[in-house]
Amino acid sequence: MKNKLSLFLLLLPAVALSQQTDSLKFRVGTTASIASEGFQPLWIESNRFGLLSEKGQDIATYIGAWNTHTFSGGKHIFRLEYGANLVNNHHFDHLVIQQGYIKARYGALEFRGGRYEEILGEVDPLLSTGSLGISGNALPIPKVGFALPEYTPVPFTNGWLYAKGLISHGWMGNNQSMKQAWLHEKTLYLRLGKGPFKVYGGVQHFAVWGGQRAHFKLDRSLGGFFDVLFVKEANDGSVPDGILPNRAGDHRGLIEFGGDLETNNAVFHMYFQVPFESGMGIDIRNIDRLGGLNVTLKSHRWIDRLLFEFIYTKQMESFQDAELQSYYNNGVYANGWEYDFRSVGTPLFLNRYRGANFLPISPVYWRHDDDYIWGNQNFINNRIAGGHIGMLHRYTSGITGRTMLTYTRNFRTHGNFITASPKNQVYTLHEVAADLKGVPGLRVSAGVAFDTGGFYENVGGLFGIRYEINSQK
Repeated sequence: MKNKLSLFLLLLPAVALSQQTDSLKFRVGTTASIASEGFQPLWIESNRFGLLSEKGQDIATYIGAWNTHTFSGGKHIFRLEYGANLVNNHHFDHLVIQQGYIKARYGALEFRGGRYEEILGEVDPLLSTGSLGISGNALPIPKVGFALPEYTPVPFTNGWLYAKGLISHGWMGNNQSMKQAWLHEKTLYLRLGKGPFKVYGGVQHFAVWGGQRAHFKLDRSLGGFFDVLFVKEANDGSVPDGILPNRAGDHRGLIEFGGDLETNNAVFHMYFQVPFESGMGIDIRNIDRLGGLNVTLKSHRWIDRLLFEFIYTKQMESFQDAELQSYYNNGVYANGWEYDFRSVGTPLFLNRYRGANFLPISPVYWRHDDDYIWGNQNFINNRIAGGHIGMLHRYTSGITGRTMLTYTRNFRTHGNFITASPKNQVYTLHEVAADLKGVPGLRVSAGVAFDTGGFYENVGGLFGIRYEINSQK
């Protein structure tokens, strides 16, 4: 009887809402990529949620289906969404569930679980170099959690204050120095204002914790979770002699703030992300940041969106007298802010796996008992200064383009002498996509990229074909 009552309560929102709509999407496609070197230019492989590999010549084939059921008719809307996408790449040797998830939303609150594409922060998902938190560069990390995914009015503020945020628990897998480690993430954003001008601010916090390797195992208890949740000083087993202060897990995050202005002709969106690797990084003296101005044009004949972005990360909390930080690196969790061998955050930070393509180093596969020797050494270039321009544009009806141009000056990282510093590097990409009018749902795309500078020179291209069916009832 108790189980039946619980099931009834879970189904009650759907029963109470009388009208239902379904939205089914099916997609199948393949993308071929080729480069003059044995690896791809940066913007061909990066920020695609792990779809394309780094191989100099490869084919990525994918098939996916997504469905959304929306129940309406009451005060709140209940929505059930689920989907899956299978990808095969790495010379037909790597089959992975790139997406596989379910999301249930009632009103503003959403439960989600599985692998799903998500970028955290207010950056442009198509034009930005990538959020300093979660950029969409790596394969999605499997996780479960709750979220207010969209800005939601805060009660009793008369529409002046909105909030959004999330809390999730994830699984980092075995391609890590600490096997079976867990991910904790949470965000909170507030937006203030009515009318054409609004300002916002928020915080993102990430922690990789628990896990084990041959010589030791770290705390994965409920108490350990609360230590991570509240960023408490605790000994999770990584400090044998119990010396404090020490915080369980590998913590990092960012402060973000900005604003929006809408005019008759355009929408202006400005953002700044300030990273921190320790609590002392939350300081007005921290000048490291990713900043951008995104301009959406409402009625331009051929330009849809422009982005101007800059990044500076040379300071690394050096304004304080404590231990010097190194973004995305950690001593115990030696792979740092990496998942499936790719940076979870900005791909402009260079790890050993990608750097081995053009520097005198070997990639680390995190398969051996002695992986601890790589602590604080996986990301070998994370002190950079650079600028970036991105553009979305249209040639004719049904033919769109994306152009990206990035310049960086790279100062490696503290204590890294693998390569002389500094080195300048330029990354470029131009892509075109066309919907074929004679065959609804069929799209072809092509792109060319050219990277040049002190690290390497590389020319690459891609060609893709995709067929998509959308059905609503």
